[in-house]
Amino acid sequence: MSYPGAEFDVLTQGFLKPTNYVNPEPKSRYHLVVIGAGPAGLITAIGAAGIGAKVALIERHQMGGDCLNVGCIPSKALLEFTKHHTHASFDEAFSWLREVRAGIAPHDSVERYSQQGVDVFLGDARFNAAGAITVDGIELAGRRIVICTGAAASIPPIPGLREAAPLTNEDVFDLTQKPASIAILGAGAIGCEMATVFARLGVVVHLFELAQRVLPLEIEQASETVALALVELGVHLHLGQGVSSVERNDNFIVKRGDAKSGDLEAGVEVEQVLVALGRTPNTADLNLVDAGVEIDARGFISTDTKLRTSNKTIYAAGDCTATLQFTHHADAQARAVIQNALFLPTVGVDGLVIPHCTYTQPEVASVGPSPQQLSEQGIEVDELEFDFEDLDRGRAEIRGAGFVRVYLKRGSDQILSATIVGHDAGEQIAPICLLMSNGLGLRAAGKAIIAYPTRAEYIKRLADAYNRTRFTPRVAWLFKFWLKLRS
Repeated sequence: MSYPGAEFDVLTQGFLKPTNYVNPEPKSRYHLVVIGAGPAGLITAIGAAGIGAKVALIERHQMGGDCLNVGCIPSKALLEFTKHHTHASFDEAFSWLREVRAGIAPHDSVERYSQQGVDVFLGDARFNAAGAITVDGIELAGRRIVICTGAAASIPPIPGLREAAPLTNEDVFDLTQKPASIAILGAGAIGCEMATVFARLGVVVHLFELAQRVLPLEIEQASETVALALVELGVHLHLGQGVSSVERNDNFIVKRGDAKSGDLEAGVEVEQVLVALGRTPNTADLNLVDAGVEIDARGFISTDTKLRTSNKTIYAAGDCTATLQFTHHADAQARAVIQNALFLPTVGVDGLVIPHCTYTQPEVASVGPSPQQLSEQGIEVDELEFDFEDLDRGRAEIRGAGFVRVYLKRGSDQILSATIVGHDAGEQIAPICLLMSNGLGLRAAGKAIIAYPTRAEYIKRLADAYNRTRFTPRVAWLFKFWLKLRS
């Protein structure tokens, strides 16, 4: 079938799941057997092989996992393309995402990992009755096993939704024709980003969210800013009430309200529905019971702070562990697993500083617990806020410049959390993460010299703001007294 960018999909397939690939002859014993070739599995496998370990890597779909194939890369490619090409067509945008994906595919390819000494097995992994791992019936002996099977899109039990066969992140990037209209269920990061993309491409977008605001896990001001941007793009927001049912004939009809009481809206008719309402772990087919690996009620693998499962010879990392589901978090966990599984289990992952970003326009980036979480923990905070419009560089912004808000431990410069809203917020939050990860307070930022004029100057302005809070009447009197002595 011919469609925009089809040639790039052929290239991608050749790298990530080559036709007629023959699995290698298994070694008698591996140091590590890694299940899943998403970010956590790829980094674990190639990192371990790089220091001389014998590694087997099993993948049942395509190398690269969700991030490359159906997550971070295609979504960000669409966001960037539509941001810089304001009159882009659907065909141009989706062809670009396929080109970007094909350009990155060699990095995650079967060939590259094989050349780096990893035995790559394409097929279904499963623990047998003896608790040993097999791939398509072939048993692989490993000193340690690492489960990195990730998670898949979740379809909530909304009447008619599953039967209607909606789109998820796993197939929305396979669209070959522009829909005239789309309903997106869930206004978290994925929902808001895809609403942005489709609205820019001229699709009529209806965004549904049970909470009273978009991005409900972010601070209210961030949610309000993104909501205004979405409305400006023409997105129709349906907030504060859940979807009661979805019907499908020629089109989809999405209804809200209380089905039991009969208090239902007439419904919104759209050509497509995209579900962005959570994730389900890919653990159901592994036969974890025979391996002695415990999972929680949702199917996520339980681990300790060293990423060991209830079977201490088996580790788990990435989205299948129900922790923060971000590629960079999986990366950090994989690096810990290499140390803990191959050597001594000395690296904990309970104190990691993990930021996240929603790539709307403006972007929203956050790190650390939310203000509500800090309050629930009984932690008192001091709040500092700085508006980017107060920077000379910010005054030159055509669109709203944005702001940064930092929460400090009461009476100190210890950064507990922060949110940035604005251009390149995901980049701008990096220095805050660096300070937090190294146990440095906000005052340390004041020692840095930042290029002028840049948005990055905000970090020094925040440090200045903190220092002003220390200029108490007593300190002012001491300064005045000292200067009087010197006059």
